[in-house]
Amino acid sequence: MRVVPLLWVVLSASLVRAEPVDFVRDVQPIFRVHCYSCHGSEKQKSGLRLDIRSELLRGGDNYGPALIAKQAADSPVWQLVTSTDPSTQMPPEGPRLTARQVATLTDWINQGANWPDGADDARLEDKRDHWSFRPLTNPSVPTISIATWPRNTIDQFVMAQLDQAKLHPAPEADRVSWLRRVTLDLTGLPPTPQEVSAFVRDLDPKAYERVVDRLLASPRYGERWAQHWLDVVRYADTHGFEVNTERPHAWPYRDYVIDSLNRDTPYDQFVREQIAGDQLEQDSATGFLITASVLLPGQIGADEPSKRLARQDSLDEIVVNISQSFLGLSVGCARCHDHKFDPVSQQEYYALQAFVAGVEYADRDVRTPAALALKQEEIALKAEIEAINQQLSQLEPLARVETIPGRETSAQLNEETFDPLAVRYVRFTIHDSNHHPTLGLIEPCIDEFEILTDEPTPRNVALASLGTHVSASGSRTSEIHKLEHIHDGMYGNSRSWMSSEAGRGWVQFELPQAERVGKVRWSRDREGKFSDRLPTAFTLEAGPALDQMTTVVSQGVLRAPVNARRNTDRISPVTTRQVRFTIEATNNLEPCLDELEVWDSSGQNIALASAGAQVTSSGDNVTPDRHELRFLNDGVYGNSRSWMSSETGKGWVVVEFPQAKSIERIVWGRDRPGKFADRLPTEYRIEVGDASDEWQLVAGSMDRKPYLPTEMPAAGFSTSGLSPMEVTRANVLMDRKKQLEQQATMAAEGQKAFAGKFRDPDPIHRLHRGDPEQPKEPVVPAVPTVLGTLMLAADAGEPKRRLALADWIASPENPLTARVMVNRIWQGHFGTGIVETASDFGRTGTKPSHPALLDWLAGEFLRQGWSVKSMHRLIVLSATYRQSTQYQEAAAAQDADIRLLWRFPSRRLEAETIRDAMLSVNGQLNLKMGGRGFNLFNQRGGLSGFNPVESFQGDGLRRMIYAHKVRREREAVFGAFDCPDAGQSTARRRESTTPIQALNLFNSQFTIDQSVALADRMKKEAGDDLTAQIRQTYLWMVCREPETDELVEATAVVQQHGLATLCRALYNSNEFLFLP
Repeated sequence: MRVVPLLWVVLSASLVRAEPVDFVRDVQPIFRVHCYSCHGSEKQKSGLRLDIRSELLRGGDNYGPALIAKQAADSPVWQLVTSTDPSTQMPPEGPRLTARQVATLTDWINQGANWPDGADDARLEDKRDHWSFRPLTNPSVPTISIATWPRNTIDQFVMAQLDQAKLHPAPEADRVSWLRRVTLDLTGLPPTPQEVSAFVRDLDPKAYERVVDRLLASPRYGERWAQHWLDVVRYADTHGFEVNTERPHAWPYRDYVIDSLNRDTPYDQFVREQIAGDQLEQDSATGFLITASVLLPGQIGADEPSKRLARQDSLDEIVVNISQSFLGLSVGCARCHDHKFDPVSQQEYYALQAFVAGVEYADRDVRTPAALALKQEEIALKAEIEAINQQLSQLEPLARVETIPGRETSAQLNEETFDPLAVRYVRFTIHDSNHHPTLGLIEPCIDEFEILTDEPTPRNVALASLGTHVSASGSRTSEIHKLEHIHDGMYGNSRSWMSSEAGRGWVQFELPQAERVGKVRWSRDREGKFSDRLPTAFTLEAGPALDQMTTVVSQGVLRAPVNARRNTDRISPVTTRQVRFTIEATNNLEPCLDELEVWDSSGQNIALASAGAQVTSSGDNVTPDRHELRFLNDGVYGNSRSWMSSETGKGWVVVEFPQAKSIERIVWGRDRPGKFADRLPTEYRIEVGDASDEWQLVAGSMDRKPYLPTEMPAAGFSTSGLSPMEVTRANVLMDRKKQLEQQATMAAEGQKAFAGKFRDPDPIHRLHRGDPEQPKEPVVPAVPTVLGTLMLAADAGEPKRRLALADWIASPENPLTARVMVNRIWQGHFGTGIVETASDFGRTGTKPSHPALLDWLAGEFLRQGWSVKSMHRLIVLSATYRQSTQYQEAAAAQDADIRLLWRFPSRRLEAETIRDAMLSVNGQLNLKMGGRGFNLFNQRGGLSGFNPVESFQGDGLRRMIYAHKVRREREAVFGAFDCPDAGQSTARRRESTTPIQALNLFNSQFTIDQSVALADRMKKEAGDDLTAQIRQTYLWMVCREPETDELVEATAVVQQHGLATLCRALYNSNEFLFLP
């Protein structure tokens, strides 16, 4: 700061002052005019407030205390008002303080900065004094006016509020309405006509209780209520952001929530498991920690600041998820500054972050009994796959270290000569062909093939007219392309044979008798009009019998080009102690290898580190825990366990074995799972050597087809260069291998959950303004002091941190946990919680409508052992819940939002319940539970959008909670019904009414399909009688028979338009779509 010129003026003016400075008379007016607009009650820029003495002494975000008594020159507030630096001077705009005002401020500070008690311009509200931060009370049950109305304690608290407002409860709902309400409420499905009939006939006073117990015992209950929780934690099956790639192993967490609710896992245990389930034998439960959107490594900048910011963002999501889900607090504001409303300081926010500083967004192998069984299955399948690989390796062409000679083939005429021999069988095998300019590699074609005898005037003995028989690997037949055209003596594309396989195929000729042959002639199109589909690599075999055929011509037969997944280089057995893999070119960037395998003659991969092999390299581009040299031979496939060279386009690695071994196969890949194809070595050498540093070349890319970036060669085995018999054998093996690989993949998938990985915690610092590049003092794991005193040492281990946090949240002493959960349960039944802001119990949230009832419910929750089902049972059996929806004009005028519950607040069903109910009544609902979700959207490519599926069958008719949830996308039909997109937490779904809802539900293909299915079901159940069909339709859809006028109208509709039209109309009726 530049303060010297003004300092002289200030000191000069100060020397003439003799009387003491009065704060109220002299200083406070200066603050009011020049400072309060930015540092008063409305705003506190940089966290600094000057209208309250304690806040001035506390200071702001950038400094410590803003004022040091008797030391004006050392006081930040004085330095700022005297600065001449435009970037720091205060006030930043408007008139500056005059020299006399600065002198007054200087004298006041130097005289001791006396600020009399009671002189503050504002009262600092105690943020800690808030109802939700106080311990649970044990409210006494109130006395009420209608003592006969309550059915349990809930009703007495509700009635007491109604008494105060001079309101009366609505009459009790009829039995059918209550049954439909409670069945939809607890299971998300409507009751069947049989269930309605049985309940109406059962006049036992315990009938209501039996219904509730039956519904709570149903697996459908967990599916229904899990949706409420998944809304809160923003569960989805994709990662979000622009790329929005699939999160394929998210679903185990969804299944965990469903199962926990069905088992009535005590809520305190439910909390503990979701924070530290890996320590509590519930591996999938920690999926809760990482349900939010996340940037994948490829979406984060390569620079370190970008990585640090992404890490901070991910930790923030975890802290916010924990605090709002379990505690009903929004602590995210404290990432950058002290919370403006709630008693959570910035230091306390980062102390919370320290509890989860070892959590990473990632898949993890789970240890459930089912997963462990799948692990054993996977091991057995992989052993069988490796046995097939051993057999296929014997069919792999030997790598050749010389460049393969060849010549350019001609479309018009090619002659192949060889030493004459007695021939009865000739086979021409095509291994490659030229590429069509737009279609790429397509089926090769030959218009005529001639077999010429070795005599002065050669005869073409291949002609069909001489009795020669021809067969082929396969033929693409049309009017102009037929197998018999290949030896009919006529030329041109219109008289040719075309293979059925792209780039390859074979034809075989059987002569009537043996002939001495030394030459063949063939052409693609002897007329010269066509040059596409031309064979460029082939072998010619000939002999007196099929089992005596030898290769007489080999033209340009190359091994398959490299691919990103798996490449095999088979060599003649050689004994060595070292193998060097040298990369000379890549398709881009620094080369990357996920695994380098060296197989010996006994079928063992001796390159594994576990077998004692050691690896060295030319240099490593290290990303910790992702790209390291040790991953080259760790036996684990995938980009996240790979080696990357430090040089662009080149590099080398050496594998050294404990002792010399006879080797015959090297297998390598860029990314065995096939997700990445960049950084692929396209030119390479493989050498063997010993301690003398002399290397022998044994394989390389010189005998492979060139890599073409426009074509992605398939991984695995290539039949290029094999005889037909070998191709047949290879195809059988590859078909079996494909089946086994699919089974192994399914077994592996079933062992994983997107539930986070845990490592040593990162050091956590308070970050100035939330900026990872401005770390301040370190913090240790601790909770906000307004809620407790938990604090751990800095060296506390990772699982200990999460366990301690989980135990603190799940403690009966925590004032928020039980209150927040019983409020969520209440909201699920009545549409609105006792606290309307279900995830904000802080000072910006709403006050409870029934504070005593909330605390009584929370206390009862604890007394019932944190049983969620017990709370459901209590609520749905209350007289409050059993009220009708009858409208009362006087009550509505006083309490339009029905917060006092003078009637049951009817509401529209959620999107998932509407879809499930439609499928339930028509008998199409697939009740399969668990596992990967069904698709609501077709696969998309790149950054393009997701196209909705329009017609569903099989798994697509499961309950909607099992849909593959795509973040940032809404389902085409039901997304309009306020279905959240998991972009953020949804504590309470809003309920909108829009034209698109009616249009979707009436005109969609889904509704049309389900209406037809429902009509078919009704016809089967009711027979041919039209009236019976209509009555049955009403019973299934709205739990009652039609009124007389409804029956008349419905009959007219069905007679004119069919029963499916009536079903479609009822699907759109309020009676079907709303809770009664």
